[in-house]
Amino acid sequence: MAHSHANPRTLATLILLGAMVIVFVLAGNWQLRRAAQRHATSEAIDSGRSLAPLHLSAKSPSSEFTNWRPVTAGGIWRNDLTVLLENRSFKGRTGYWVATPLLLDGSPDTAVVVLRGWVPRPLGPGEKLAPIPSPQGLQTLSGQLINRVPRLFELWSIEHSTAGKLPAQLPLADHTLPHVQNLDLKAYAQASGLTLLSTIVEQTSDSPDGFGREWPHASLNASENIGYAMQWFTFAAIAAIAWLVTAMNALRRKRASRPPPAQA
Repeated sequence: MAHSHANPRTLATLILLGAMVIVFVLAGNWQLRRAAQRHATSEAIDSGRSLAPLHLSAKSPSSEFTNWRPVTAGGIWRNDLTVLLENRSFKGRTGYWVATPLLLDGSPDTAVVVLRGWVPRPLGPGEKLAPIPSPQGLQTLSGQLINRVPRLFELWSIEHSTAGKLPAQLPLADHTLPHVQNLDLKAYAQASGLTLLSTIVEQTSDSPDGFGREWPHASLNASENIGYAMQWFTFAAIAAIAWLVTAMNALRRKRASRPPPAQA
């Protein structure tokens, strides 16, 4: 009776092992692609940071806006248009990134959005957010370019479809600062009435404003992905060997079960 179930069990084992080989190889290839992406990102960062510093102005061409390129800028803060980006971390603490448009070189309506730094979130229900520094007059700063504000995943219910969204018009009538999850340049330009450069500045220059400035970037350790890929390929090889052993044993059992040829 046990022998009658050998073939179905063997077939199921072969199918399972074959599927494991395919899955493990796909996982290994995915890790290799991630390694290639991280290597390309590392090269792009090195390439951008090796460029000569760009001084931003209202007439700066977008062709000069290379990610991670060092920049300098001078102008006047539009503190009334400041936006707080929620759920941003700094040294293990949750808080906000402060984004403020900087009117460039005295231009009345052309600005660049600057991520000025991080401020802590109030801890208790009765605690209030500390006042955001709002320096007046001509300011100068240095930083690096990024093509967009790093995004966080958004999951809002239908009842709260406007939660974490940028208001349609800025500044707000009550002079409070809007809290948003993500910041889209086009929507920000429409709400503020400004002409915004198609780039973002992460401020790196030190200033006595109390902001935290350690801008996060994706991990660039491609060797880690290569190590994971080798592990997956090793698993695939083990599963392939097990498949071959199982198939060979099944073939031997089949041959052994055949009746001997009749004697003449």
